[in-house]
Amino acid sequence: MPDHGRMPLDHRGSSLASLAALLADPTRAEFCSALLDGRAWTAGELARSAGVAPSTASEHLSRLIAGGLLTEERQGRHRYVRLAGPAVATLIEDLTVFAEAGGKPDRAPTTLREATRQSAEARARTCYDHLAGRLGVAVADALLDRGLVSDDAGLAVTERGHAWLAAQAIELPPRAGRPGARPVVRSCLDWTERRSHLGGALGAALCRTALDRAWVERIGSGRALRVTPGGCRALRELLGVEVSVEVS
Repeated sequence: MPDHGRMPLDHRGSSLASLAALLADPTRAEFCSALLDGRAWTAGELARSAGVAPSTASEHLSRLIAGGLLTEERQGRHRYVRLAGPAVATLIEDLTVFAEAGGKPDRAPTTLREATRQSAEARARTCYDHLAGRLGVAVADALLDRGLVSDDAGLAVTERGHAWLAAQAIELPPRAGRPGARPVVRSCLDWTERRSHLGGALGAALCRTALDRAWVERIGSGRALRVTPGGCRALRELLGVEVSVEVS
């Protein structure tokens, strides 16, 4: 007789279990976290970052690529990998927030280097391709306070916001917001601030502009950013955001 007490796993349940298994390994999770800086890394760089052998890294990367979380490209002898896209970055960041809010106390840094990195990332960092940390939250607040973005019926760039973007020569992708394309703007919960910064095409455009115009610069090879003196002036004049220059 059939066992009516147990239902077979449907396709969605099986896919979810496979995804969970991919991220259940600490090394693979570390790779995905490192790639949240939005850049392409070599297998060797990721191996050194996670403290594993190159052969071990290669095996883990192959599984992440096969599972659709990473994409790869080869240039000569080098193999570069990156997150497969904004949706994957959002998933990793959201899971990080969920894990950090799971009731366990935050792990204190064990070295000065780690403490310095955590402090820098809390001030300003990239979340895949948009601004995060205190800087990202401050920019999001300023856009909302000035009526450039509205959350009256879901986040949206207002007419005033589009005019402001045009005046600053900041362009959004032409397909942004269309069916199947990246949303124009979305809320992304910041894991250090426990408040939202802005993602989507708008968040990416603002981050790209900040980097291209040297308003911010990367610190080392990680996700942390440093606001430059010119960036302090631009953020103050354009959005009323007050940021102090970090003293190295």
